[in-house]
Amino acid sequence: MTVDTKPVWGLSAAHLVTDLYSPVLPAILPLLIAEQGYSFLLAGLIVTVYNLTSSLVQPLVGWLFDTRGIAVHISVSVALSATFISVIGLLDNYSLVLISVAIAALGHAFFHPSALGTVSRLTRDASRGRITSYFVIGGNLGYAIGPICAGVVVGLMGLPGLVVLVIPGIAMAAVLRRILPAPERLKTPAAPPRTERPAYRAIVLLVAASGLRAWAIFGSVAYLPTILTLRGIDLVTANLLVSGMLLAGVVGQVVGGALSDRYGRKEYTIIGLVAAIPPFVIFLTAGGIVSLVAMIVFGFILWSTFAVTVAMAHEIAPGNVGLVSGLMLGLAVGVGGMGVAATGWIADLTSLSLGLMTIPFAIVLAVPLFLAVPYPWKSLVRSRLSSPG
Repeated sequence: MTVDTKPVWGLSAAHLVTDLYSPVLPAILPLLIAEQGYSFLLAGLIVTVYNLTSSLVQPLVGWLFDTRGIAVHISVSVALSATFISVIGLLDNYSLVLISVAIAALGHAFFHPSALGTVSRLTRDASRGRITSYFVIGGNLGYAIGPICAGVVVGLMGLPGLVVLVIPGIAMAAVLRRILPAPERLKTPAAPPRTERPAYRAIVLLVAASGLRAWAIFGSVAYLPTILTLRGIDLVTANLLVSGMLLAGVVGQVVGGALSDRYGRKEYTIIGLVAAIPPFVIFLTAGGIVSLVAMIVFGFILWSTFAVTVAMAHEIAPGNVGLVSGLMLGLAVGVGGMGVAATGWIADLTSLSLGLMTIPFAIVLAVPLFLAVPYPWKSLVRSRLSSPG
């Protein structure tokens, strides 16, 4: 039986719009540092507040989706993110910036658990990696487009020009309000009955490992525009290059999801994490085109493991897909946000290049945690089945 992917692609399109505003903050960090005089630590804390706010709210949203079927309309999510990210360029008070960032994070949090939970319930295990990647790449595309939009408007009009970005978000929110049914009319299949206890240990290990990977992902996205500008590249070009890395990650998601369906999710995750370290080290130590190519390869490999581990979480706890989605896209990202601030702190004490060495360090720490997740090795299961009895 073939899975109907049309609803998944529809949710993926909504995911694109929702996540369009998430990477605007890293894209404008160089200007906030230069024009507002923020240290690397204060700049990193802006990203941390965004990620932590989202991380604290998403598991609650996921729990409400699982147990009550409650969800916030997608148009509200888009409007909150669009409005409160876009006004940051008009604020010169650091406390107001943090408040605005926190409110914008609520929009980000309301969308993901219920949407991803719905995707999980539409999907069979045999194709879960591939189908989950279809939903995730919508967010990746939004994440890739966001820096381009931010780079163009602030490049032409400075930080106040960021308010222009509210227009597409509000327009899309109005369209979504018209064409999408209210959340209370959205019906999702009931979760399958569960007689065994939830796999608490597996989820804790998976979320902890994903948090370290999120540190690597969001730490690189937060500070790569800055280090590229320090190397003499203008801000617009730097954000375009980071967007190129994120677009490579979009391709990586689809490749990783499909390969994990065939060869095993745990196998692909471990191999992908280990393989992501060398290109990032090359990016930091090399120069010219070699460095930029290594950055693109790093984005392709590291991001390719993301949808794979979300699929793992859904298979480990099929009766709580909203909650585990909130934990994987919320709590784990929040842990990663704390890592972004740690990277900024080390950069303040030493240099940005040395601070960014925390990225491969975080990946190294994540590997044994993923190894410890009690999830079957598909290759071992296959070999046992094929061995003579």
